[in-house]
Amino acid sequence: MFGPKFLVATLLLLSSSTVAFLIPSDQASLADQHRSVQNSRDDLSKIILKSPLLSLHKALVEVESISSYELAVGKLLVSTLEAHNFAVTTQQVNDVNNASLKRWNIYATPDSSQYPSSSSKKQPHPKVILTSHIDTVPPYIPYSLSRPKSSDSREDILISGRGTVDAKACVAAMVQATLSLLASPKTEFNPSDVALLFVVGEETRGDGMNHFSDSKLYHHTNSNLKAVIFGEPTELKLASGHKGITMAHIKAHGKAAHSGYPWLGQSATSMILPALYVLDKLGDLLPEEGGLPRSKEFGNSTVNVGYISAGVAANVVPEFAEAKVSFRLAGGTTESVKKIILNAISGADPQGLLDVDIYQGYAPVPLDTDVDGFDSIVVNYGTDVPNLKVADGVKRYLYGPGSILVAHGKDEGLTVGALEQAVEDYQKLIKHALSL
Repeated sequence: MFGPKFLVATLLLLSSSTVAFLIPSDQASLADQHRSVQNSRDDLSKIILKSPLLSLHKALVEVESISSYELAVGKLLVSTLEAHNFAVTTQQVNDVNNASLKRWNIYATPDSSQYPSSSSKKQPHPKVILTSHIDTVPPYIPYSLSRPKSSDSREDILISGRGTVDAKACVAAMVQATLSLLASPKTEFNPSDVALLFVVGEETRGDGMNHFSDSKLYHHTNSNLKAVIFGEPTELKLASGHKGITMAHIKAHGKAAHSGYPWLGQSATSMILPALYVLDKLGDLLPEEGGLPRSKEFGNSTVNVGYISAGVAANVVPEFAEAKVSFRLAGGTTESVKKIILNAISGADPQGLLDVDIYQGYAPVPLDTDVDGFDSIVVNYGTDVPNLKVADGVKRYLYGPGSILVAHGKDEGLTVGALEQAVEDYQKLIKHALSL
């Protein structure tokens, strides 16, 4: 038998030098993997924190700002811009569903006195406005970093989360591009030639941009305007245009009854389905057959029956049903498309029992691409471009990092390289616009 002294010595030996042997090899491997992952995350975080651009982008994304709830990210932007000597004006934009909500448009111009390398001659109004939106679609997805297995390049680090692409990448890159130009000793323009505009509500009703467009602030400052640079994900290309949009809200009012005796009621679902069926086919029909317009530049118009609600239970004949349908327009006018929609519904609802409300929206939007060094792209989504009223001759550029194909989805994200390239490209666009 071993004595007490031997046992104590053995325990001390194990605790000081050979404790690792008490851990099963698979658990040790998992611990090593955990440390490796944590070290990798720490390394990626250090890369982000060393960059003003990437740090600003991270800060913006980490603040949840789903449409109508943009106040927190607005406050962050105001403090950031004021810290960099911008004169900032905020505009309260009332929410149509909740008047108590506070949400701001943010309009900012550099303080000329802070940039002695710039020309001493001051212009009272900007020549160029850079603008994007600070709201996002739901749900909120937290900020995260990852490195693809196939690359160790800094540029390929993937930044993921809600708003990383649409459109906080544009916001961060626009701010950094403006600051970089102002700080450059080679910069030869007046700081007051450039303004930043970040708006709310683009993802829903465009109420932020519409508010700014109709405001005294805009009308008092746009007399020298040469160009507006809009930020949306365009894969680092200049958009030559985007489709228009019209939306239909359809309601049916029937009569409730027990589903075992459906003849005692009138199904609102049955009333609305024929109309949805014919509307869903309008993008496939030729225009001469009653379909939606087409064009060489934008292709076919498309239809999305995006929302349907009806009934209260499977054993109750539904008394009410409604649907919302969006139409992405490749051509024509909103008035002509409204007639096409109403004619289609009329054919499916000869008795006129349905209530139909048409939001005409806007026709396809042509955009400018007269800047050397950029590829061009046509996009199908809508933007705030048509919501800002500009005079004839004012250029409208649409550009941004990231792809719309991942925006609004669970995998929304873009690379460090794309975000940094956008800063350089926004500087090129600013310089080009100032030379007009």
